[in-house]
Amino acid sequence: MTGTSARRDIVAGAGFGGGRGDRGRTVWSRDFVLFFVARAVARLGDTMLPVALAAGLLEHGYGAGAVGLAMASTAAAFAGLVVFGGVIADRFSTRRLMIGADLVRIGTQSLAAALFFAGHVVLWQVCAIGVVNGVAGAVFQPGVASTVPRLATDIQGANGAIRIAESAAQLAGPALAGLLVGFASPGGVFAAHAATYAVSALCLLLLRLPPLPDTGRAPAAGARAFKADLVEGWREFRTRTWLWGVIAVWCVYMIAVWGPTVPLVATEVVRNHGPRAYGLVNSALGAGTVLGGLLALRLRPRRMLRAGSIALFAFVGFPVTVGAGLGVPAMAAGAAVAGAGMSFWGVMWATSVQTQVPPDVLNRIHAYDVAGSLAMMPVGQALAGPAAGVLGAGHVLLVAGAMSLVVAVALLAVPAIRDLVRADAATTGH
Repeated sequence: MTGTSARRDIVAGAGFGGGRGDRGRTVWSRDFVLFFVARAVARLGDTMLPVALAAGLLEHGYGAGAVGLAMASTAAAFAGLVVFGGVIADRFSTRRLMIGADLVRIGTQSLAAALFFAGHVVLWQVCAIGVVNGVAGAVFQPGVASTVPRLATDIQGANGAIRIAESAAQLAGPALAGLLVGFASPGGVFAAHAATYAVSALCLLLLRLPPLPDTGRAPAAGARAFKADLVEGWREFRTRTWLWGVIAVWCVYMIAVWGPTVPLVATEVVRNHGPRAYGLVNSALGAGTVLGGLLALRLRPRRMLRAGSIALFAFVGFPVTVGAGLGVPAMAAGAAVAGAGMSFWGVMWATSVQTQVPPDVLNRIHAYDVAGSLAMMPVGQALAGPAAGVLGAGHVLLVAGAMSLVVAVALLAVPAIRDLVRADAATTGH
C-alpha cells in the first residue's frame, strides 16, 4: 500500500476500526444484539433451504440435476451481481438496502411455500425464485461488512460471535428442516425460511446504525458515476497487496481444496459408512467452527493474517482422513480440527478487511472479496467428478489435503500478508 491509499488505511484503522478498541472493547450493545439476531436467524433459514429444495423437488418427480440447477440459480445470480451490489451499498443506506432485500426474500419464499403447498411445482418457476433471491443476496451481503464495525468497538469479538452463531445455525438448520419436512411438508420449510427473513428485517428496522464518517463527497448520479465508483473500488482493491494476494491464493484453494472436498467427502462417507456417519462428520465440522470462533474471541494476535494462515494448516485433517479411508471417529476428529482452523481464519480475515479498509469503500472491497472467493468454487466442484473418475475419489481427497498445506504456505510466503499488523496495534500495545 502506498501513497493516498496507505494514508487512508492509517486513518481508517485508527478512527474507524481499531483505535476505538483500546478505549474499552464492546460487543454486546443493544444494536449489535439486534444485528446478531438478524444474522443468526437468517443463517438458520439459509441452512434449511437445501433440505427443502431436495425434498420438495424429488417429491414432485425431479432428479438430482434439477436440485443442483435450482441451487445454482441463486449462486450464479449472487456471484454475478455482488460487485455491483457493493457499489450500490456504498452509495445508499446499507440498512435500507438490507431491509429491502429481506422483504423481497420474504415474498419469494412465501411464493415458493405456496407453490409447494399447492403441489404446483414447475422447475423454471423455482429457478426464477432462486435468481431473485440471488439478486437480493447480492444487494444485502456487501452491507454486512460495513455494519459490524459501526456497531461494535471490538470488531474481532463481534466477528467471532457472529461466526459462532452462524456455525450453530449450520448445525441446527438441516435438522430442523428435516423435522419440518417430516411433520409438515417442504412447503412448511419455505414458509419457515420466509419467517426468518421477517425476523431479520424487523431486527434491522429496529437497528440504530451510527452514520459513516463524512467524506465531504456526495455520490453523483448516473451510469457514468456508477462506473466510476466501480473503477474506484477496483483501484482500492488492487493497491492492497495483502488483499488481492489472499483472494488470488483463495481462488486456488477453492479449485483444488474446498471445491472437490465437499462433494467427494459426502460421496465417500455416505458410500462407505452410510448417511448417519456423514451427518456425524458434518456435525463435527460444525462443532469445530464453533470452537474456532471461541478461540477467535480470546486470541488477539498482532499479525492476524499470519495467525489465521497458520490455523489453516488444520484443514488438512478433513480431506485426508476421508481420502485415507480411516474410521468414522478419525474422520469426525479431522473435520472438527479443520472446522476450528477455517473458522479462526475467517474471523482474522473479516476483521482485517473491516479495520484496514476505509469505510467509504468498504462495501465495494467486501463485494470484490466475496466475488473473488466464490468465483472458483463451482470450478472445483465441477472438476471433482472427472478427477475422481481418473484418479479415484480417495486420491483426489489426498491431493486436496496436500494442496491445503500448499495454500497455507503460500499465504505465509507473501510478506504483505504475513506481516500485516492489526489496525489497533499501536493503541492496544499488542
